[in-house]
Formats: sequence, structure tokens, C-alpha cells
Amino acid sequence: MEKIASLAKRRGFVYPSSEIYGGLAGFWDFGPLGVELKNNVKKEWWRFFVSEREDMFGVESSIIMNSKVWEASGHLKGFADLLAECKKCKKRFRVDEIKSKKCPECGGALTEPRNFNTMFKTFVGAVEDNSSIAYLRPETAQGMFVNFKNIIDSFHPKMPFGLAQIGKAFRNEITPGNFIFRIREFEQMEIEYFIRPPKNEKEWREVFDYWLGQIRKWLEFLGFKKENIFEREVSEKDRAHYSQRTTDLDYNFPFGKEELCGLAYRTDFDLKAHGLDYYLETPFPSGSEAYKTPVAKIIPHVIEPTFGVERLILALLSDSYDEDEMNNEKRIVLRLNPKLAPVKAAVFPLLANKPELVKKAREVFEMTKKEIPQTAWDDIGNIGKRYRRQDEIGTPFCLTIDFQTLEDSTLTIRDRDSGQQERIAIVKMTEYIKERLR
Repeated sequence: MEKIASLAKRRGFVYPSSEIYGGLAGFWDFGPLGVELKNNVKKEWWRFFVSEREDMFGVESSIIMNSKVWEASGHLKGFADLLAECKKCKKRFRVDEIKSKKCPECGGALTEPRNFNTMFKTFVGAVEDNSSIAYLRPETAQGMFVNFKNIIDSFHPKMPFGLAQIGKAFRNEITPGNFIFRIREFEQMEIEYFIRPPKNEKEWREVFDYWLGQIRKWLEFLGFKKENIFEREVSEKDRAHYSQRTTDLDYNFPFGKEELCGLAYRTDFDLKAHGLDYYLETPFPSGSEAYKTPVAKIIPHVIEPTFGVERLILALLSDSYDEDEMNNEKRIVLRLNPKLAPVKAAVFPLLANKPELVKKAREVFEMTKKEIPQTAWDDIGNIGKRYRRQDEIGTPFCLTIDFQTLEDSTLTIRDRDSGQQERIAIVKMTEYIKERLR
């Protein structure tokens, strides 16, 4: 984990938040390459789960909502972790992470466990009193549930259909840690998929298994090694109170197997809690008197696939990080799926002190960047150091402009994983790269 965290900071993926003031536990900033990687993951998620489907509707709800939302959903009473405090050093710990009744830091005695609500409280307006209390949302799901009626009224979707959202959530974790795995400000990518109340267990299990299959396909697309992904049925005592079944997909992180994403059958708990329902379509012709009368009012049930962006980023960095030897030199390489790489191609002049090479390389760079925006320019150090630098950030293709380029308008394109180089005409170069990014 230390190697990955070091690489992430050194190469501009992730920085400690407020670092010049000592940082703030559980909060992290994403640098230029981290932002690009996150955006690539989110874009591909949206394409896979939303844009390419006709039964999915995207929403973007506000981070702060009326506190009655959290009262109805049960978060004000039940969104809590069991906490124990050391009587000696006063540090606090999640009970499920303590292996004994002694403080893991100093060995002191611990207090009896008590509930700790992990929602961040704030106030809306100029007066700070009970009437102005609000909360930073601890999940994106409720923002979709409270917009359920709006989507019905605006788009009249037929059952089944889903709502999808990517957005920030906040949890005042008792013990944040393991780099960006457990943090207090994070992004979620969630779907609430609405189905008719099932007549039997088989009906909802079929939909559940379908979405489990979609999650598997998504993780396979991202490029995870199969041996690092594990499916785990969450026991009844460990499931959220609203869930009738939860399957977590764990990843073999450097610190052990932990949840990467999950799938839950939330039944009709949420819509019922908010007093929302759905009218089934009438079988009568439009315009008839009978058409105006709904056939039946139902409360849909929900299947929920959920993903944490930062956990996916950490898993991707862990899964793609590799150390090997190339040309008798040790190197670090991120073997990211080329579609996800923050930089798709890097353009070099062979020698930075030769104006004719630099001029031609700049022409190629500008041409490439128009077609492939995530293209970088690099002329610092010798060619070997540039290759190593690009390998470390996962750049799949390096384009080198040399003296032969000036003669025949070809360049050298180098593959990140194999180190193999081939000569290709400049006019064919962007299509060559695009083909390998499809």
C-alpha cells in the first residue's frame, strides 16, 4: 500500500487534503491525473449503465435536502456505527474493527460500545436553531427516491426502470484509513432499479441475478484480475435493516479482502417510507373514459447496485501496479485498461535541444490532441526517463519524433506493456490509437 500511495502522490493522482496545514484525516484531494482517471471511470460507468440502456434515467440531486428526508428514511435514528473510546488515550474505534477489549493503540481499557450517528450536521439560513438543522447526505440513494414522482410525471416510464446518479456523499467515519478506502467525503455511483412487487421469491431473484451479472461484466471491462474479485453473501445480521438480500463484491486489496461494490434488494422500504407509489398502465385506449381510471396502485420494489468511486480507483491502482525489468532496467508500470488511462498518448521529440525535432513533434502533438484530447507533451530528460515516467502513470502509447520523421513523415509508437516499438505513418497514427481504445 505504501508503494501505491507514494506513486499516487508523486505522479499527481492523489494528495492529502490541506496538506500544507497538516492535512485532515479522512479527506483527500485528487490531482490532475487522479481527476482524469476518476472522470474516465465515471464516464464509462454512465455509458455502460445509463446511456446504452433505454430503461434508465439519470438524476443529480442536491447534497443538502430537507431533514424530513432523513427522518423518513430512518437515517436520523439508525445511521450509526458502534463506537468504543479508550479511557486512557481517548481515541475512538469502530467496534467491528476491534479484536479485543483493549485499546489497539495503547492497550488501555475501552468504554462500553455506544451508537455514533455518522451524518454531518449543518445549518441552513442565518439562524442556527433546531428548525434550520440539515445534513450532508450520507448516500445518493435518497435523492433518487424523493425524485421518483418527478420522473413518473415527466417521462411516464413503464415498469421496470431505473434511476441512476453519480455524486458526493459524506460520512463522519470513526476511523478513516487505508489511504482512500475509508474516507469521509467520497463519490458514489448508484442505481435504484424499480420492479413490480414480486409474486414470489423467484421473481425478484431473477432481477437480482441479472444485475449481479451486469456488475461482473462491468468489473471485467475495467480489467480487474479475476483472482482478485470475490463475491460474498452478506449475512442477515450484517445486512442493512431494509435489505432482504445483499451481495458484496470484495477486492483483494493490499490490506486484505474488503468491499469494492455491492448489490442489495431493498424491497419496498424506501418508497413506502416516503409515501410514494406507482399506477400501472391502463389497458384501455387513450382518450376513453376508462383510460382515465388507473388499473392498480402499487409500491415498487428496488434492486440497488452501488459503487464507490474512490474504492474503484484504489482497486484499479492496486490491480494495475506492477514492477518488472525492461532493457535491463527496473521499472514501475500501471497496466491500466487503455480506455481508463489518464493519458492515452505522450508525444516526445527524440532530442529536446534540436529545434527541427521539437517543431515537428509539436505539430504531431497538436494534431493528436485534437483527435485524442488526453494526449501529453513530454520533453524532459532523456528518452528512457520519459518512457519510465509515462509507464508509471499508465500511458499506453508513446510517440517519438526522430530524424527519420523529418525524412519520411513516420514516427515510432511504443506499447506500454510490451515495450515493443513499430514505425507508422503520421497520417495513420491517430486512427491506430483510436482502434486500440475502442
